Amino acid sequence: MDLKQSAKDAARVLTSYITYQAVTTVLNQLKETNPAHAYWLNSFSTKEALQNGETYLNNLLKENVELAMRIMTVRQHIAESICEFLPEMVVTGIQQANMEHRRQLLEHITQLGDADHALATELLGDSEDSELPQSSVPEPDSTPE
Repeated sequence: MDLKQSAKDAARVLTSYITYQAVTTVLNQLKETNPAHAYWLNSFSTKEALQNGETYLNNLLKENVELAMRIMTVRQHIAESICEFLPEMVVTGIQQANMEHRRQLLEHITQLGDADHALATELLGDSEDSELPQSSVPEPDSTPE
């Protein structure tokens, strides 16, 4: 496993996601201040894939430099704001998710164990009951007094 390449891939995905968040933020701001620009940016964003933030921005720079610069500024601000505590959040999130998956697996295994026991008991039926000692409690008398 190439950890350096994994880190680069994760950074690329995170950068694209932050770009998406920046586009959403700018779009919401424009809806309040300049609906015409908001409409244009929304139209542009629906035809241009935001899967790759860098390609999206390159295409936006060709169409509208002002909006591209604004999105880049917002994206940088978002990155600077979250990157300080992001590594700890990711590690903690993965640890908690792994613990939950393990808990669910243990519950599933336990339920299977209980189900196997119940099935075995059901399959053995009366033969297992005959080996059990009889109760020392007398059966109630069915004759009326």
